Amino acid sequence: MEANDDILELLKEQRTEAARAARRGVILQPGAIGDCILTLPLAEFMKNCLGLGGIDILGHTEYIGILPGRTCVDGIRSIDSMDLHRLFAETNAFDLVDGDPLINFFADYSWIATFLGEPNSSFEQNLIFTANCSHSAEVITLSMQPPKDFGEHLADFYIQQFIDQSDLSLQPWRVRRGDFLIKSTKADVNRGRELLEEIEVDFSEELVVIQPGSGGQNKCWHLDNYLAIAKELSSRGIEVIFLLGPAEMDRFSNVTIKNIKSAARCLTDLSLTQVLGLLSCADGFVGNDSGITHLSAGLGVKTLCVFGPTNPAVYGPIGPAVTVFTDSTAAFVKEPSSALQKELLDVLMA
Repeated sequence: MEANDDILELLKEQRTEAARAARRGVILQPGAIGDCILTLPLAEFMKNCLGLGGIDILGHTEYIGILPGRTCVDGIRSIDSMDLHRLFAETNAFDLVDGDPLINFFADYSWIATFLGEPNSSFEQNLIFTANCSHSAEVITLSMQPPKDFGEHLADFYIQQFIDQSDLSLQPWRVRRGDFLIKSTKADVNRGRELLEEIEVDFSEELVVIQPGSGGQNKCWHLDNYLAIAKELSSRGIEVIFLLGPAEMDRFSNVTIKNIKSAARCLTDLSLTQVLGLLSCADGFVGNDSGITHLSAGLGVKTLCVFGPTNPAVYGPIGPAVTVFTDSTAAFVKEPSSALQKELLDVLMA
């Protein structure tokens, strides 16, 4: 009799696990790399608190392609692979047919969180209609930007919005600012070492990566600060690499790029996977409020970031080894600050 009870209990557990695994969620996140990284706590919250078997992110693949296998995100789907613009049509003009690709796409998900559209908009109504054509699904529309007077972290804002709109008795969830969000793989480290070998970096020395750019010029600390820090680190026997992306290559003049290369080695136009590999081999990182700074912090690299006009209490990187410096004066972008350089170097060398 006991053996039969054990078998029945095992079958019950298997059915429960199969039902959980069949429940999946998706987050529609059209933002850049920093936005996607700050969405990871929401993905973890949904997965754990809703008992989901998996969570996907729909977004731009150049930003989200690194997430599966390194984060709580199980899969990605390209925002360009779907005619999502159809969902912005007026509700009375929106139409679906049997076997519609939009129905098939959302048929996999029991929970959908979207940063596209607005609450009570045609997009939201059309998405709810589409998702429920195949099965019962919950749709939560989230705002990307918090109110101006919001003083908590953006990741907490995302989760609190979800809780408020879910109609479930979910417990409050606070994001731990010291968490690892991203775990590099052995392949990432090998990829980073290959990059470093190509430019003949000495692996016996400490390595600091400096990324002096950001999506907005008003968020970029004066370049001379980074050049001075690079020269000081080099004088102490520390390997320094400047990381320049497409935005910096477009923004900086040839003379400026030459000055950067004269201060330290320089890597340009790397893919996000290559950047992740490089950071996986770094002992420290220095940068502005940027997506790469969020990536470095999430990986657990010792990350020093300089904030100007944006509020680090709201937009600061999440990671176990983050130090934020602030300078909200107009001089932030207009002239170097030797005092702040020294403060940053003292922390970096500690």
